Amino acid sequence: MRDWPYYTFMKRLSTKPAALELTGDGLTLDDAERLLAGHVSRLILAPAARKRVEKARRCLESLMATGATIYGVNTGFGKLSNQRIDLQDVLALQENLLRSHAVGMGRWLDIGTGRLTLALRIQALAKGYSGVTPDLIDRLIDLYNRGVVPAIPEQGSVGASGDLAPLAHLALVIMGEGRAFLFPQEGEAAKPISGRQALRRVGLEPYRLQAKEGLSLINGTQISTALLVDALVHARQLAKIADMAGAMTIEATKSSRRPFDARIQEIRPHPGQIACAANLRQLLEDSAIMTSHADCDKVQDAYSMRCMPQVHGTLRDAVAQATRVVEIEMNAATDNPLVFADTNEVISGGNFHAQPIALAADLLTAALADLSSICERRVENLVNPDLSGLPGFLTPRPGLNSGLMLVQVLAAALVSENKAASFPASVDSIPTSANREDHVSMSTTAARKCRFVATNTARVLACELLCAAQGLEFLKPLQPGKGPRAAHAHIREQVRPLQRDRTLHRDLELIERMIHSGSLLAAVEAAAGGLR
Repeated sequence: MRDWPYYTFMKRLSTKPAALELTGDGLTLDDAERLLAGHVSRLILAPAARKRVEKARRCLESLMATGATIYGVNTGFGKLSNQRIDLQDVLALQENLLRSHAVGMGRWLDIGTGRLTLALRIQALAKGYSGVTPDLIDRLIDLYNRGVVPAIPEQGSVGASGDLAPLAHLALVIMGEGRAFLFPQEGEAAKPISGRQALRRVGLEPYRLQAKEGLSLINGTQISTALLVDALVHARQLAKIADMAGAMTIEATKSSRRPFDARIQEIRPHPGQIACAANLRQLLEDSAIMTSHADCDKVQDAYSMRCMPQVHGTLRDAVAQATRVVEIEMNAATDNPLVFADTNEVISGGNFHAQPIALAADLLTAALADLSSICERRVENLVNPDLSGLPGFLTPRPGLNSGLMLVQVLAAALVSENKAASFPASVDSIPTSANREDHVSMSTTAARKCRFVATNTARVLACELLCAAQGLEFLKPLQPGKGPRAAHAHIREQVRPLQRDRTLHRDLELIERMIHSGSLLAAVEAAAGGLR
């Protein structure tokens, strides 16, 4: 089975692509999602941004003409910054930088994330503080608009001095080196070709880097940011899916909706908690099952039932915080040194340090891991006859059949993987570059782990949805509320009820695909109204 970004990416391609003007400011998470999903066919550099870029370049060239020492322009890099570079070697310095730094390893980033990374790098340069030429930005835009997607390995960045190694792989393509994909291409069959071959196929010539341009291309946080955007887009979708799955489990286990009373949430007004409780009340409207056990002798439900607003809501609050960080980062100048044309200065700083992204990714990872944990506990409540009041492991003939026994085991395995992946990468600094870069963020590791945990969490939710849908079969002819009823009907379009043991691998894959394609959420919102 392909990784989940492929499914979401291909589904969203059905929306007609459009152009996006990059100004250096104002890019939102929704814009980034469109870029990630292939909805943006063309990038345009805003005229005001072009003027800023030109002004910064003139400033840099005037300082170079005075013979001033400028880091990364006529000096070596990092520990070698005290090495002066002869004027005739200034351009070779930039090419050598990219070649020496392109040491990434591991799997290629998927095409959607690669295109988003390219767009975010252009956005950062468009702010007008990098000192690059407008020609460089135009060439990067040409790459995007003609469907050339740099092939970027996942591993190699420590998230400080920029995402150096992976961004070097991106930058090599503009020189006609490295590897690249051509977009669009069939997902699984997509194979990278040489950078020179990719340029030739779309009618572009290799670009000769000018002073500082190689450094400006790799000094940035765009890999980390793009990876976190990918996880974040899916996390905000999974928050709604979790509410849907939880509502189905509430119905199947004949649990109470009283804990979702608006008055309870109002006296502890975390925004995510309020939103989740409102969703649950909305999803459970018009439930005949709820009416059927209104006078039962159960006093309180397990925490995994009644604490959904408090736990699911925490994911929503983490999404909100990570969104704030990402939207600042997508509109920031993150390279070094920076050119301040108004005062005719080039100043070295540390905007390449991706600690904000690392911490946001670690927070989101922990929130997703905890969401998967509460979902797994609800799976246990469904399959355990001592807790659910339903047949053991949700099979009509327990004993002869094992039913959904191993679905809970799968969910437990996935949750344990999430726990192991939740150690915060952002606290795991390690010195690099002869101790010149003595504190790093590990933001790329943090963001990659976040994507991994998001994938697992979607699969735990698929386990809960499969079990909850089966649980509702035993309560017929009683009907659940509007949301669970629509979710159950949508699942049953492809996954039949379990009468006797069968291989469930395909059923779980189908439900996972419903999650990532958005079809399940669309079916529920069509019946029960939009969720928060």
